[in-house]
Amino acid sequence: METSRINDPRTPPITPAAGCDVVTVPARHGLEAVDILRRGPADAVGPVLHDGGGDTLGFLVPPGTAAAWDVPGSTCTETDGSGQALAPEPPVAGSDWLLPPGEADLATDPAVLREALGEAARMIRAADSCR
Repeated sequence: METSRINDPRTPPITPAAGCDVVTVPARHGLEAVDILRRGPADAVGPVLHDGGGDTLGFLVPPGTAAAWDVPGSTCTETDGSGQALAPEPPVAGSDWLLPPGEADLATDPAVLREALGEAARMIRAADSCR
């Protein structure tokens, strides 16, 4: 797995002034990706949201990610960049933190997330084909 975000100044910390974009995926896909990312370097996954119904997960990524995001089965929502305080209240109404800021202070590197989502999709396909 690529670990380019370790000590990479291009992956900024999420701060109230920094803003963030949010990559949203179905919960099963997202949970697999979180597991994959957590097996990597300690800072491989940033804050992650889940919706109230448990249907989706949202990975906070650096602002501007949405402009080039093209991973099938996911969406990336651009924020206005004005930033919001991320703790303790989630920035999206009807959501809560799976991995809150404080446990994960940096945005997830989009390249690392893309790789983890791809691996998660392959694992889900393999598991589903065994049924």
